[in-house]
Amino acid sequence: MQTNFRGRDFIGDLDFSKEEVETVLDVAWDLKRKRALGESHALLRDKTLAMLFFFTSTRTRGSFESGMAQLGGHAAFIDSETTQISHGDTAKEIGEIFGRYFDGIAIRQCDWNFGNQYINDVAKASRVPILNMQCDVYHPFQCLADLMTIQEKKGRDLKKKKVVVSWAYAASYSKPISVPQSLILQMTRFGCDVVLAHPPEFKLMPEIMQQAKDNAKKYGVGFDVTDNMDEAFKDADVVYPKSWGPMLTTTGKEEGKALIDKYKDWITDERRMKLTKDDSIYMHCLPADRGLEVTDGVIDGPHSVVYDEAENRLHAQKAVMALTMS
Repeated sequence: MQTNFRGRDFIGDLDFSKEEVETVLDVAWDLKRKRALGESHALLRDKTLAMLFFFTSTRTRGSFESGMAQLGGHAAFIDSETTQISHGDTAKEIGEIFGRYFDGIAIRQCDWNFGNQYINDVAKASRVPILNMQCDVYHPFQCLADLMTIQEKKGRDLKKKKVVVSWAYAASYSKPISVPQSLILQMTRFGCDVVLAHPPEFKLMPEIMQQAKDNAKKYGVGFDVTDNMDEAFKDADVVYPKSWGPMLTTTGKEEGKALIDKYKDWITDERRMKLTKDDSIYMHCLPADRGLEVTDGVIDGPHSVVYDEAENRLHAQKAVMALTMS
């Protein structure tokens, strides 16, 4: 078990080694057990966390805020639009000043080609841990919860489990590519044979793809890419289809929407779920565009674990906060 977490940032999925992620999950399961039994676990009594949001949130805000309270501390919700950031507060100033007010700083900043850099710039100036609540490159806490959920459903040993990370159609907006990128980075370290499925225009960042390939080689697992959703779903143990934008093809809204609308048939429905194994699970980080990304019959059906997955955000985040901020 690795124990050197105190004071460290968690910005990218690979900031913690595989062994360190295993420690995080051990702590998360222990905290989940304590919550189920009603046992006090005020490990961060009198500690405070700044939660700086540049984007809206449901599960992330709720789980971080509730998690800090359960750990005995306090989380301050800070909407960027109610700060002086637009009037001149720099990333350095946020890091310096919030690093003196708070014991940790959590940030969600998903602007393409900016969010991750902003979080890292805050980290350079901060004396306290920086936690990435999602950026344009990574969504590490979501991925920890996803890994925790898969292990709960499929066992700790995920060797040769087929995990499909797939693009899906959604009309709402060009969503960040951070979730699929985090998934292919983390799942290739834990024994899964990962299949990434997406239309040609919806590629992920080349450096992330290379890291996933390197992980697959190191840990002796598969990492395949296809543009055929049906082929990807065949005999899958886990399917994780969600929408993301064509960021590496175009950042134009009209061009992006036109590309997205070309692939309205990329929906997870009952027919596609029948291609998977009988005991497969359907995952989504939520919110899902019902009727577009997925049918009600699937997301509300027997394969779906989306609510257990959402709950595990709470436990995984509490584990990282307890380890880094204590």
